[in-house]
Amino acid sequence: MAPITRKALSSDLPACTELLGILFNQEREFTADPKRQTEGISLVLDNPETGMIIVCEIEGKVQGMVMLLFTISTFLGQKVAILEDLIVSPAWRKRGIGSLLIDSAIEYAIDAGFGRITLLTDTDNVAAHRVYASKGFVKSDMIVFRKQLE
Repeated sequence: MAPITRKALSSDLPACTELLGILFNQEREFTADPKRQTEGISLVLDNPETGMIIVCEIEGKVQGMVMLLFTISTFLGQKVAILEDLIVSPAWRKRGIGSLLIDSAIEYAIDAGFGRITLLTDTDNVAAHRVYASKGFVKSDMIVFRKQLE
């Protein structure tokens, strides 16, 4: 059965939470917290004006996901998106699923009239850098700063 991408449904919440656990356990700056990940996914699913989640379903099971969060660029004078949380189940990696999810996110953003997609990736994740570059993303000279508010 061929992989399909589609907008996430509330019934996808457990699968997306599980995928985020995998993602956050492999990143240096984050630690998985299923309760928080469930809350975050729910915030997007319950408030479609804030973003959307695209999942990849294979043989009836969600095996990958990517999130687009929506904001405004005053520079561009239009809507822009932040690509977050791209993750593919380990058993399905290196089969083009990540690429398919990125393509779906780009297609959605173009169709919805967005002017740009921005993403963050770990500095040492060279494999991801190659994938993003192959999709037309270019490295920015901007540096990320964060302030935790809790």
